[in-house]
Amino acid sequence: MLTLKQIYDDKARVIAGLEKKHFAGAAEAIEEVLRLDGERKSAQQMKDAAAAEMNKISKSIGMLMAKGQRAEAEEAKAQTGTLKAQIAEYDEKMAAAEEAQTKLLLTIPNVPYDIVPEGSCAEDNIVVKSNVPHHGGDTVGTWVGEVNNDEAKLPHWELAKKYNLIDFDLGVKISGAGFPVYIGQGARLQRALINFFLAEANKAGYTEIMPPTVVNAASGYGTGQLPDKEGQMYHCEVDDLYLIPTAEVPVTNLYRDVIIEEAQLPIKNCAYTECFRREAGSYGKDVRGLNRLHEFSKIEIVRIDTPEHSDASHKEMLEHVEGLLQKLELPYRILRLSGGDMSFTAALCYDFEVYSEAQHRWLEVSSTSNFDTYQANRLKCRYRRAEDKKVTLCHTLNGSALALPRIVAALLENNQCEEGIRIPKALQPFFGDDMIR
Repeated sequence: MLTLKQIYDDKARVIAGLEKKHFAGAAEAIEEVLRLDGERKSAQQMKDAAAAEMNKISKSIGMLMAKGQRAEAEEAKAQTGTLKAQIAEYDEKMAAAEEAQTKLLLTIPNVPYDIVPEGSCAEDNIVVKSNVPHHGGDTVGTWVGEVNNDEAKLPHWELAKKYNLIDFDLGVKISGAGFPVYIGQGARLQRALINFFLAEANKAGYTEIMPPTVVNAASGYGTGQLPDKEGQMYHCEVDDLYLIPTAEVPVTNLYRDVIIEEAQLPIKNCAYTECFRREAGSYGKDVRGLNRLHEFSKIEIVRIDTPEHSDASHKEMLEHVEGLLQKLELPYRILRLSGGDMSFTAALCYDFEVYSEAQHRWLEVSSTSNFDTYQANRLKCRYRRAEDKKVTLCHTLNGSALALPRIVAALLENNQCEEGIRIPKALQPFFGDDMIR
């Protein structure tokens, strides 16, 4: 969540940033945060004054008793009792103001960086890079084939049926829509991608974590899924646990209430987990096949860093994700998200999309974000500076590297040929073959 220092230091910038994110009532919310802080400070001042007075009177009681002034001493004791009750009232006022302030701050999103473009939706995102000509941004590298909209190409749900890779109907029978069953070479392709992504993360210096896939509410609040996305998470009500929407939640929460020595930074973790999302309100062609699932596999990369180095960390993460797509020989583009299309917690976010020739559309496969101190403030994730031993908030970052469903969809659709489905060279050692037949 936002820190009070951020708000006091540059209230106008905070409000403008929240408006860029299209947060309704930004100015009113910030003014209320400051009003509650003023209420808390006022109660603190009155408490301190009462405590000082009580301490002064308490010291006089012994002196009065020594002088035989019992009546005066008893009166002084009564005054300390009154002051003690007042202090308790001030404590209650402080606690109430602080609780209301924290509750409000939890509903206020992060402030986007200045580089974030204005905009209210995905159409306002900026393409900053692509390996496909004529798709905006800087064109990099060479694409191995021509992106085209060949009507003869089959969508992945038909290819999955043709080669017996994925059974969507069995998933409906067992669990419901959005829970596919992977079979034979389909299951092997999933496993190959998971192992490939983890191997690449290991080469890049990420320490692998195998976290739980259910978390408590404190973890959800720590990374910002609660209260913002409560309706999108599967909730085990009896135990008050949540199925994770991404490994970001348990992995980042490893550092909740932790003070890290600066020499340990940056911390680089990766994790493969199943992810669970209710995707409430999703419908239409965009949810067909693997396009939008309730359960899916994903490899997440997470970094904890200093404020001075987090921008470099973010760039390294973007290069890592881009390298994966290059090795998978997929047509891709990178977008800088507009204020209105960014997540609640992100200060800066880039999406990676791959092109589906059969569906004639771009499919998002990764979001890679810098959260500045926003998550760290919720988590109380701090580090001790080597120079002056000062304890201050870390920066947190994460990204998908990568989410499997749409990668699988693009691999199947873009690599189909008469002999079967071609497996990219980098993936062949993990898959054990050069073709799905």
